[in-house]
Amino acid sequence: MLKEKAVASLGQSSLLMPAWVKAALLANDRLKLYLTMIQSAAQHAGSPENPATDWGRELAQSGLHDAAWLQDLVKTAYFDDRTLVIPQLGQLLGALASDLSLMARPLCDAGHESHPALIARRDLWLQKLHAMEDGEGLGPQALAELTRGDRKHGDSFHILVMDLHKQLNAMASEIASENLDGAHVWQIEEADRPLIKAFMRGLHRTAPLKFSHPGLDTAVTRNGSKLLIQNDIGTNDVHVLVIEVEQRTISLTYSDLHAGRFGFFRKMLEAVGFEWTVHDPVTSEGLNAGKPYQMGTAVLKADGDDVLMNGLEAVASRIVFVIDWNRARKRLQNFVSKSQAVAILRRGAKEEWGHMAWLLAGGERLVFTAMQVVDSEAFRVGDRLDDVLGEPSATDFLLGLLRMSSIMLRQQQPVALVADEAQMLLARVLRQRTFEFDLLAEHAAYCHAIALALCDALENGAAMDSSQSASLVLRAKTWERQADHLLMDARQRAERQSRWHPVVELLEKSDDVADALEEATFIHSMTLGEPLQGLPASVNEVLRRLADTTLAAIQDQVKAIEIARHVSDRGDPADSDLFLQTLWRMLRAERLCDELSRQARRRIVDSLHASPAGLLLANDLTATIEQASDGLLAAGYALRKMVLTKTGMSA
Repeated sequence: MLKEKAVASLGQSSLLMPAWVKAALLANDRLKLYLTMIQSAAQHAGSPENPATDWGRELAQSGLHDAAWLQDLVKTAYFDDRTLVIPQLGQLLGALASDLSLMARPLCDAGHESHPALIARRDLWLQKLHAMEDGEGLGPQALAELTRGDRKHGDSFHILVMDLHKQLNAMASEIASENLDGAHVWQIEEADRPLIKAFMRGLHRTAPLKFSHPGLDTAVTRNGSKLLIQNDIGTNDVHVLVIEVEQRTISLTYSDLHAGRFGFFRKMLEAVGFEWTVHDPVTSEGLNAGKPYQMGTAVLKADGDDVLMNGLEAVASRIVFVIDWNRARKRLQNFVSKSQAVAILRRGAKEEWGHMAWLLAGGERLVFTAMQVVDSEAFRVGDRLDDVLGEPSATDFLLGLLRMSSIMLRQQQPVALVADEAQMLLARVLRQRTFEFDLLAEHAAYCHAIALALCDALENGAAMDSSQSASLVLRAKTWERQADHLLMDARQRAERQSRWHPVVELLEKSDDVADALEEATFIHSMTLGEPLQGLPASVNEVLRRLADTTLAAIQDQVKAIEIARHVSDRGDPADSDLFLQTLWRMLRAERLCDELSRQARRRIVDSLHASPAGLLLANDLTATIEQASDGLLAAGYALRKMVLTKTGMSA
């Protein structure tokens, strides 16, 4: 006689509950796999030119390795008009009905009516599945009713499975034979205890970071040779983690409606040695309200017991960081880009600060309030934090806020104190901000690149062929356009914030330098072709000295900008002295360029008086390089004025 029947014959139906719940949880895994494969079948039927996904591994893990018809289901399904025709429909509907009954058994067939609503929904869906057997396929409405996960559009088979799963988790904790370090366990072996304790050790280490948010309930049992660990992540219906441990191998199945959060969790586990198999999310008309359902498996093969337990501890310690992750990401995107928001959350997880404390302390309101209190002129309504501070400084501030919120709330400090600290932190960042100088330095770097290209052309022009010369001109034009974009960016900022006006003034003068150097590069390329085939050596030599002097002045400009970044009214006097010395060296270069341009003109007349084209081009080249040096002089004075104003001195 089977053990179930023997126990039942004794009238001790309660003893069946652990086995029933275990069977129900396994049925839940199969049902979710069936639903995912239906979505995959619809996707493949819609794009039959793409290869069908191989589900062999997932089927084997769910104990369905002998069900070849399931593999054929995905490969052979096709659309007839809007109906998804499935040759194996009868087997599929039978499997859905069988596992639905098995999953609902602990809740609906235990001899009491504690879940009448679930019983009614189960019975209704068993009738619907039976009625679907009369058709050859699934129409759009049937597909939606089977797979939809959005409650706004009513009940569905998928939603019923999720609700049953939630109730089963609660029941599992109630019928557990033991509480082991906070995990509800039953029917485990003695050798399982160290593994469960390792998992719970990692969970307890970071669990305080969720504060009062629900989630992280853990249930553990054994199924044959496998130890099964299940963890509820928050309150989301489909956000459940299942872990199998067998022969020093951890196999993890994770599903999520949010692809971004799925990727975040995936990267955290990859960092501790897990290898993932991820299926592309499915999005088809009428399925899951248009939302993809992401699922994947991760495996860690340990070469020793220590590695195995460390892997379990690492997995458990990461779970808390996906609770309310999507809400935190959206809030952070008020201040930085989406990719940077994810990077901030990743750093918060790595440092084990988390993001829940920041959300509980006010989240985006905490930041907006600090922005208005600290400097309402610097921050206008609609401004993003990274637009004002720059991405590095904005990121540092938000990371500091996550860290501070986590520490203070764990110390049970009042939220009002967190708000005060946030304002002080932002004030310090504002005092140290150098975003404007980032823009100036980048523009100067483009000027330097163009000047270097011009010097190279004057040095090696005779050895260049036409394609090399054309390539050099194109690169110079690209750099000049990129420098223009920086100026346009600064002008847009100045329209909203007056503090950008000095930056625009400086960039406008620096942009004249970029324009002149790019034009000089083009003019020089014209001297290399017919009829000139290059300039006389004496002319080229003085023009090279003129360009080299301009390049040296630009190098001093780059250095002066970097020094100015750190000069303040309380700065080191040595920095101020070095800035002024570098700046005056840059300004004196303009006088030297004036003298070199006169020398160049004399040599041009001496050498090219018989060549009108050569005389014209060489003279234009000289004047254009000198124009760049004049622009550097104006930019130098604008930089001097900007820095002296910054330090509180008269310009």
